[in-house]
Amino acid sequence: MTGQQTFTVLSVEELTKDYPGVRAVDQVSFVIENSTIHCLVGENGAGKSTLVKMLTGALEPTSGSMSVNGKAYAPTSPQEAREGGLATLFQELHVVDELTVLENLTLGMEKSRFGFLIKSDLEDRMIKTLAAIEPSIDPTARVSSLSVAQKQIIEIARAASSGANIIIMDEPTAALSEREVERLFGVIRRLRESNVTVIYISHKLDEIFELGDNVTVLRDGKHIATKPLSEVNGRAELIEMMIGRTVFQNYTPRAGIGDKVVLQAQGVTNKLLKNVSFDIKEGEIVGFYGLVGAGKTEIARALFGADPFEGSVTYKGKPVGTTPKEAIASGIALVPEERRTQGLFTELTIRENVPVMNLPRVSKSGIFKARDVRDASLRYVDQLGIATSSIEKHAEKLSGGNQQKVVFAKCLFSKADLLLLDEPTRGVDVGAKTEIYDIIKELADEGDAIAVFSSELEEVLGICDRVFLMFDGHLQEEITNGPDVDIAHILNVVTGGHEGDVI
Repeated sequence: MTGQQTFTVLSVEELTKDYPGVRAVDQVSFVIENSTIHCLVGENGAGKSTLVKMLTGALEPTSGSMSVNGKAYAPTSPQEAREGGLATLFQELHVVDELTVLENLTLGMEKSRFGFLIKSDLEDRMIKTLAAIEPSIDPTARVSSLSVAQKQIIEIARAASSGANIIIMDEPTAALSEREVERLFGVIRRLRESNVTVIYISHKLDEIFELGDNVTVLRDGKHIATKPLSEVNGRAELIEMMIGRTVFQNYTPRAGIGDKVVLQAQGVTNKLLKNVSFDIKEGEIVGFYGLVGAGKTEIARALFGADPFEGSVTYKGKPVGTTPKEAIASGIALVPEERRTQGLFTELTIRENVPVMNLPRVSKSGIFKARDVRDASLRYVDQLGIATSSIEKHAEKLSGGNQQKVVFAKCLFSKADLLLLDEPTRGVDVGAKTEIYDIIKELADEGDAIAVFSSELEEVLGICDRVFLMFDGHLQEEITNGPDVDIAHILNVVTGGHEGDVI
């Protein structure tokens, strides 16, 4: 920043976002200086995503104000945000593989007359911008021939060419190799030298210290601190700011855990997972905890036969199937992260949803036994405490917590005795969470094995007997739950800390 005039490029004043019963962002205020790499950190649920959605016009704040480049800023769409000088690069790439690099750079911004494309200076400007950021990329190359990192650079060049002087990057290294990460960091530093401000969001704290100038910490929807990274005393201080509280643990050691190992995974590896090994015992609740991109969901999908993998997984001494149908037949069921799109038929009734994972139980010679279907649905409505006036109510009309209970009912009806629960309480209220936790504990006490894949530390430490800590596709560590669990150590591990780091 030597020789450059410092000024505030983005100001956030008491920004607040309320949802029914929940305040996701609570009167957050901070400023970002021009031509800096400003990092945004916080635990899962800290409010980062909601804040970014307000910055990009995807969400309207409940109250508060923003300004960009000294002017009032209140975008109602991502397009308005770009016109105001702010562009965003999300984890999901938005490039067209079948087009060339240059065609991707100009896509949607071409000049035309009477329906025909006409020559303009746009292409020359895009080529110059790309050359300044990463000269090794050929503008005539087809995008399908490029690496993930190079595709990201195309999006960065497109954002810079649009006139944006603030670029938000959300977990940009999640799918990159170590060499590609270094290349991307070089591009980001060149952006800073070109008077572009980068807001960098990552759970990888080593990246924050290597790349960033300043950092803003959010916790429980509140602004905790904004300060130069040169004034932060390493990972220990940053983690302390991110935690800032004692995680409430209501875990009670359980006596019903058997000695029998029902599931054994050895060297599970695929496009994200790297040599993952673990076991689950009869009647045990195990947790898989990690941040975005850690690999939790990928483990659940591999065990359920939804994703291919190398390595071996045996359940009750037999290899697991390679399809969800085979997994269900062997006694494994998945409560998916996205219940509305993957776990439920929302246009069907409770009665119609409950039996779908084991239709032979309620049919004979292809004909449904209506009485059996009704009795099963009523039994699970009662057992799981599903709040409904009738089993004929459509799933889409239930609350989030009751929808999740219907997904549980489907799994129980399938006769599964290994339940894979991916974010089992996401989007449900506190009361429903408690009820779902009670259901999980009751099932385990009856001998079922349960695996909880969660991004909520309080959740896994509240109900799980053992917890596997994940980072970047690796199973880093196994901990036994109890009153002496070191929260700071857990956060250090799942943000990329190594053995011997000072906590």
